[in-house]
Amino acid sequence: MKALYDLAAPAKLNLFLHVVGKRPDGYHLLQSLFVLIDWADTLHVEMRSDGQLHRHDVHGGHDLPADDLCLRAARLLQQETGCTLGVDIHLDKRLPAGAGMGGGSSDAATTLLGLNRLWDLRLPLQRLLDLGLKLGADVPFFLGGGPAFVEGIGEILHPLRLPAQRFAVIKGPAGLATKEIFSSNLLARSENLAIVAGFPALAGTAEKLVAGFGRNDLQPAAEEISGEVRDAVALLSSQFGNARMTGSGAAVFSVLGEDGRDGKDDQSLATLLQAQPEGWTGRICRSLAQHPLAGWAD
Repeated sequence: MKALYDLAAPAKLNLFLHVVGKRPDGYHLLQSLFVLIDWADTLHVEMRSDGQLHRHDVHGGHDLPADDLCLRAARLLQQETGCTLGVDIHLDKRLPAGAGMGGGSSDAATTLLGLNRLWDLRLPLQRLLDLGLKLGADVPFFLGGGPAFVEGIGEILHPLRLPAQRFAVIKGPAGLATKEIFSSNLLARSENLAIVAGFPALAGTAEKLVAGFGRNDLQPAAEEISGEVRDAVALLSSQFGNARMTGSGAAVFSVLGEDGRDGKDDQSLATLLQAQPEGWTGRICRSLAQHPLAGWAD
């Protein structure tokens, strides 16, 4: 039976996130800089001839929903194309849940890209982008191929080239409910819109963006709701000199720069995590210039 193995579903970090308005339907309008990192889930997809869709946990022990975004993506692709084939999706879940790193959305995007090839559908990228938006606001970014300045609810992508960077990323045991954060009276809103043509990321670095441009407008509300977010920000700030929450949390990252290949940052992060209660996780990550499956739908 035809199959595709080792399909990466990388996480993202928001180097900043500005809330700039709200649509009549209640969705918040955002501006953000998204970057892909090498912390990723992995999917294996095996074709079925009976049209059934199944998702399997490779290692077990993960509290995965019965109808997750992988299955929703596969079902949507069937419905939109009339495809009668099915699939067994084997998910090797490595990304923490409720982290603001886009794990579920990335899994959905990789499912769309993988099944587009496995089922020989040959849908163009724009068609997949339209389908992805039906699954979630972050899905189009993971289909887009690389770092991007993002607007709207996440569907307007302006691709960018950024220097390679390293990040320390940590998360406590608990997640955060996005709805609770967006309903908080501590939610900040940005007064000024970024201008893409003069955007600092076009010539700058991640360090400059974190230190001198923007913020995460969701972070004050998240810190009020979650002591773990406050602790993570304090821990990384004390260890690496900077820290910011990604997305709607609860993961927090520090920018480490382009050098440091001697492993000292890995040792520092490991020591920091060992001192925390059980359930904390983290790693040193590198940015990705493009998605591992970039070009699969061109």
